[in-house]
Amino acid sequence: KSECHFFNGTERVRFVERLIYNREQYAHFDSDVGVYVGDTPFGEKVARYRNSQQEFMEYKRGQVDNYCRHNYMADAPFAVER
Repeated sequence: KSECHFFNGTERVRFVERLIYNREQYAHFDSDVGVYVGDTPFGEKVARYRNSQQEFMEYKRGQVDNYCRHNYMADAPFAVER
């Protein structure tokens, strides 16, 4: 599950991805931290593996601009007026 948190428009944006299995979050990525963090013993292994993949991590760090800000520009006219 991916989430974007906007503060003061797009001045400060935070991207969070939660990895969930069987209704339990086992790892997450927070763009403010910049790496995956394991929330369970299994999640720690997943986080270590994903953090070791340099190209993948560059892609994830870029999600703030490519995913969040892009969607904000598309949704803002509808969401801000309500």
